[in-house]
Amino acid sequence: MIRLSRTGKNKEPHFRLIVSEKTKDPWGKHLEILGYFNPRTNPAVFEVKEERVKYWISKGAQLSDTVHNMLVDKKVITKSKRKLTRRDAVEK
Repeated sequence: MIRLSRTGKNKEPHFRLIVSEKTKDPWGKHLEILGYFNPRTNPAVFEVKEERVKYWISKGAQLSDTVHNMLVDKKVITKSKRKLTRRDAVEK
């Protein structure tokens, strides 16, 4: 699975784009780092290794919903965005 892993200090989040098994902890061991995302800069910085992302997708890696939408914005993949729901709205 390709997903985000949070790094950085308290209240200063940075995210890594990683490949890991779906059942593994996102802060544990991963297979490869594919890029990073810094939402605190203006504009937000999102760097990604496009050829490696396409390689892992061709090998059957699934994308988390957030990563899928970010890659659609970056035009790495050409699909429609997935609708995201907030957990707060679902629980109430």
